[in-house]
Amino acid sequence: MDKRFLNLFNLSEEAAIALLDTPPDQVSEEDSRYIAASHLVNFPSDRSIAALMRAIQTTDDRLENRIVRRKSVETLGKLKAKQALPVIRQCLDAADCYTVENAVWSIGEIGTDDCEILEAMAQLLAKPNQLYRVIIHTLAKLNYVPALDRIRPFMTAADETVASAAIATVCRFTGDYGPMAAVVAFLQSGNVYTRRLAIQDLIDARHYGAIPAIARCPVSLVFRLRGIRLLAEAGCQAVGAQPGASQPFSFAEIQPYLDQVLWDRPQDLELVHVYDRLPTLDFAIRELYETDFGRCYLATQTLLEHYAAEAPAALRKTYEDEAYTDYGAHYHVVKLWGWLKDASVYDRLIQALHNREPQFQKSRAAAALALAELGDARAIPELKGCLETPIWDLKYAVLMALEQLGDRSAHGLAANDADWMVRARATCVPAAVALV
Repeated sequence: MDKRFLNLFNLSEEAAIALLDTPPDQVSEEDSRYIAASHLVNFPSDRSIAALMRAIQTTDDRLENRIVRRKSVETLGKLKAKQALPVIRQCLDAADCYTVENAVWSIGEIGTDDCEILEAMAQLLAKPNQLYRVIIHTLAKLNYVPALDRIRPFMTAADETVASAAIATVCRFTGDYGPMAAVVAFLQSGNVYTRRLAIQDLIDARHYGAIPAIARCPVSLVFRLRGIRLLAEAGCQAVGAQPGASQPFSFAEIQPYLDQVLWDRPQDLELVHVYDRLPTLDFAIRELYETDFGRCYLATQTLLEHYAAEAPAALRKTYEDEAYTDYGAHYHVVKLWGWLKDASVYDRLIQALHNREPQFQKSRAAAALALAELGDARAIPELKGCLETPIWDLKYAVLMALEQLGDRSAHGLAANDADWMVRARATCVPAAVALV
């Protein structure tokens, strides 16, 4: 579990437990039992687990307490607290669908082969107004094949995220992967959440043939890199390939898609949004702040194609105004600086390359490639220094950047890297034909 963002509250374990144990009607305005339930994820002790179970069994129906119960269930899932399963199982009968959702998710995180619990989850599929996607996803994760016929009807659900999970699960349970084409099609949905979740379903189904489509999907490269890497780890190592799924492949066949995703050029994506008229420069700049990266990529393409002369100054201004604190816009601005060959921001790119704040991680790889686009050899020592990082995609991008700058002297060192994908990138000769 990635814990970089977890320990944000100045609470000891004892203080968090005491706060969580405080009756809901006695909590002061300055305190929060929800924060206490969140914070206990940092303390995987029997005392914390017992406190979280007590919080679940506090059934005051006020909204504040319902929210605390939901978070307590979630935290127990993150802690993988097997001893809490009986208490979590009781939450499957809750009237609050969000408590049910968190209970299902937590059971999936903890894991169980208890048929009574699994069947109780499967029966939720017949209950109205449930959050069916997480139920289907968890039943698949725990390989509860007896739920197959109850999952089938959801393959045509109006909610694309539910349909995607149902299709992937039915394919996994039956070994018939023909319907997976519909999940691949969801990568072009107008809804960003459908696109992101379709990638997860393709991972779960080990649908290797979807790698090219994942590379072109207009969502943040974080989702695409994760999808391709997990599929690569299954396919390249030929671990547990599903019957009927695409055959495993070599790293050389997926390298072009990894490189494509890290370069992250808008022309390499299948964009799902369009403008009905050419937007103004100011409008395109504002679109870089959208949470739907599909809109950001359309704006990026527009800036490159229609505002190349004016964009550098506008990007420097928006960076100084707010993009330096907005990690989404920061990423897009950094990429654009490289493509627009704005040499005046060299120092800012070096700063972005070495920015260790977790939320700006993807900007580090972007900065490496933007520096390569500038073609300034001064960046070579700075880039080589980043090969000491544990961040695999940054090291991978550094190798790409160094190649563009005409320096392969660090590839020998990278060939012994702890990360298998970095080692492969340092030594791989690309295949003549990529994965299709």
